[in-house]
Amino acid sequence: MDLLHKVKALSSEYFDEIVYFRRHFHALPELSMQEKKTAGFIASRLKEIGIPFNEGIAETGIVAIIDGRNPESGTLALRADMDALPIQEENRVEYKSGIPGVMHACGHDVHMASLLGTAKILHALRDEWEGKVKLIFQPSEERYPGGASLMIQEGVLENPRPAAIFGQHVFAGLPAGKAGIRSGRYMASTDEVYITVKGKGGHAATPQLNTDPIVIASHIVLALQQVVSRNATPYMPTVLSFGRIIGDGQMNVIPDEVRLEGTFRTFDEEWRQKAHLRIRETAVFVAQGMGGDCDVFIEPGYPFLENDPTLAANFKTFAGEYLGNENVEELELSMTGEDFAHYAQNIDACFYRLGIRNIEKGINPNLHTSTFDVDEDALKTGMGLMAWVTIKQLHHLKERK
Repeated sequence: MDLLHKVKALSSEYFDEIVYFRRHFHALPELSMQEKKTAGFIASRLKEIGIPFNEGIAETGIVAIIDGRNPESGTLALRADMDALPIQEENRVEYKSGIPGVMHACGHDVHMASLLGTAKILHALRDEWEGKVKLIFQPSEERYPGGASLMIQEGVLENPRPAAIFGQHVFAGLPAGKAGIRSGRYMASTDEVYITVKGKGGHAATPQLNTDPIVIASHIVLALQQVVSRNATPYMPTVLSFGRIIGDGQMNVIPDEVRLEGTFRTFDEEWRQKAHLRIRETAVFVAQGMGGDCDVFIEPGYPFLENDPTLAANFKTFAGEYLGNENVEELELSMTGEDFAHYAQNIDACFYRLGIRNIEKGINPNLHTSTFDVDEDALKTGMGLMAWVTIKQLHHLKERK
């Protein structure tokens, strides 16, 4: 049996166990930087497999190493995120979250289980591939500043330093059995925008005696849309959206302050900084022009994510070998963000998507929703695909030397 079919055979052999892992994670989700039980379960599984690891990195992160033949020939890193979201699950499944208000609604349970499956495959076949694999189980992808930056600060990309890193993420836009990739710029930077509009509250029946911060805030939201429509270049995708407006008055009471919270996203660092300045200037100008004032705070979030073109091309080739070329799709630019981008700023990186949809089974999920779920057949695809891509990329690294 050739190596490709050995990987597929092991994916089938381990499938039931990896489904169990996924359901365990799903039933016992933990929020960002609280993933202690999750990390403990991962550590126990790595011990059972016989893979050495270090734990407690960035509090709950784990790094494990698998040596193949000639381990000094090259190192690759593989990453899975561990945290869940503050969402109350509404699914009626046996593995439904048992933690009130916490749910794996972004597929991180799949990512962890899949990486454990990949680890089992690579460990079982360690005499048939060359190089070294670093497994990164990362906390806190969902909460700024993100576990990626924290783990990098603690040396996760050193000793040994990987030549490249791969990340796999579920994708509701593709059916199970398919994968997706985009070369170059793929996901946007993600900044948080906080604006406090200050006015003078009072009785709603006497607006002439007040400086209405709700009206001012409304004008600010409208004016800030021009930061995108009249300042961003046509070839630079940009989003500025406000999802929260808090004016804690009453039906007949105008408050003293209104708070706006939003997000700014783009793909260019120079324009990103210019836009931050324009947001501040516009908000203050509008507020002061209407007799009020405002404070603007912009929290820089994750950088934009860029896939290394060579890695992306290699992934497309290797994934085509494993899944069939017809099951590897080109992805569109995405305005969502990912802290995997921090790895991409330090080493060559490739972030690809794993299909999880199955309309016939009634599984048509949307990320970050209370009814999110996946076709678990995606786990078989996910662990085998990552193992095959890793083996092939390590061979590519060896051939380049």
